[in-house]
Amino acid sequence: MIEDPAAAEISLDPIRARLLAELSEPASATMLAAKVGLPRQKVNYHLKTLEAHGLVEMIEERRKGNVNERILRATATSYVISPAALASVEPDPARSPDQLSASWLLAVAARLVRDVGALITGATRARKHLATFAIDGEVRFASAADRAAFAQELAGAVTALVSKYHDESAEQGRDHRIVVAVHPSTKENR
Repeated sequence: MIEDPAAAEISLDPIRARLLAELSEPASATMLAAKVGLPRQKVNYHLKTLEAHGLVEMIEERRKGNVNERILRATATSYVISPAALASVEPDPARSPDQLSASWLLAVAARLVRDVGALITGATRARKHLATFAIDGEVRFASAADRAAFAQELAGAVTALVSKYHDESAEQGRDHRIVVAVHPSTKENR
């Protein structure tokens, strides 16, 4: 999870993003230069920038002739830029409380990305498993009325489940957030 605005900016550079992708497997600047077709010096410059922002790390240094070769790898298998990286313009569900608006859905999704990213980071540091659950599916509605009826029935079902399992008096209990979203599918998602 990238939360630092400078690291987010660094990661969005096309060359650096390509180097991050290539560094899922450890490599040196020389090895990467051959893969991406750029001079070693330019690759090394970008690698130092990525390293300074914690996106890559040195895992080994070996002597190769008269040169010390640094072997680097990405610090994560994938990266997501947290909405917190743009804190001053981060979507906030409280600013758009209309549950039927796309702005509210986007704000809830942004909070989900930020919160789950922070949980993953904490669980990884603590070397613990993070228990989560998600459902992802697709439904085709015959009409807007069917979509509205579905949303109402879904809200009722979720409310009934929350009422059944929520225990405010459970001292050792842990609060969990529930996010259910219905939005049109995009062509890329089909």
